[in-house]
Amino acid sequence: MSSVSPIPTVVPTLPDIQKASETGTRTLWVVFVIMVISSLAFYAMAFRVPVQKRLFHILTAFITTFAAISYFAMAMGDGISFSHNTETESHKHVPDTTVDVYRQVYWARYVDWSVTTPLLLMDLAFLAGLSGANILVAVVADLIMILTGLFAAFGGNESAQWGYYAMACLAYLVVIYQLAVHGRAMAMSKDSKTGTFFQAIGAFTLVLWTAYPIVWGIADGSRNINVDAEIISYAVLDVLAKPVFGFWLLFTHDAMPETSVSLEGFWAHGLGKEGSLRVGDDDEGA
Repeated sequence: MSSVSPIPTVVPTLPDIQKASETGTRTLWVVFVIMVISSLAFYAMAFRVPVQKRLFHILTAFITTFAAISYFAMAMGDGISFSHNTETESHKHVPDTTVDVYRQVYWARYVDWSVTTPLLLMDLAFLAGLSGANILVAVVADLIMILTGLFAAFGGNESAQWGYYAMACLAYLVVIYQLAVHGRAMAMSKDSKTGTFFQAIGAFTLVLWTAYPIVWGIADGSRNINVDAEIISYAVLDVLAKPVFGFWLLFTHDAMPETSVSLEGFWAHGLGKEGSLRVGDDDEGA
């Protein structure tokens, strides 16, 4: 009686569910508290100056306010969905198998970025004295960058994901061009102090913003780090790009009259009084 070798079999692979643990959730709560405290500090700083000179304060406070709402939503388990990708595993003696990968995507983060990054760009644009046309181009490119990043996170296959990712990177290059070329030129034309400060805080911002797509590439893109590591990475970047940026901007702005932007007319007096909208240095200084 001849023996028959067993037929190789393939055990069905269970779906790979990638989601945050308690570490990730605690990180979200910590950043929420940081954003709330920063927002309160920025609003308090705004009340210390005349309403005509609160532009930077209001924009910066709005940035951390929206970020606080976003982090509260994510910490509470809201603003979250799952992306689905299928990965193929090769085997030597049996047919290839596939694994369904379901990874948490915090879409509330993209809603946050779609509001806060244009506000941050406006901070830098008003500091430099960019024209309305340049500001519009930078803000639209920024929104394209965020939206295509969101589409990439939910892309059904790798081709779609990296295609959207490439679009986001191209849009980001437009933002860099507006700030590094037009913004720097306008800031340097105002005075040396403003130019030097804009170069410093602008470079700080662009370095941080360049790190975001890198994190996306190794997290949502290639899934080489877990969701907790993704949360922590974005948390560090968000704290640096929003509260730290805000305190640096406002403290320097308050101490440097050259950066003063004074808005009269409707901004300061409403529709009840006649006035003109003026953006620029106050006649009387700081």
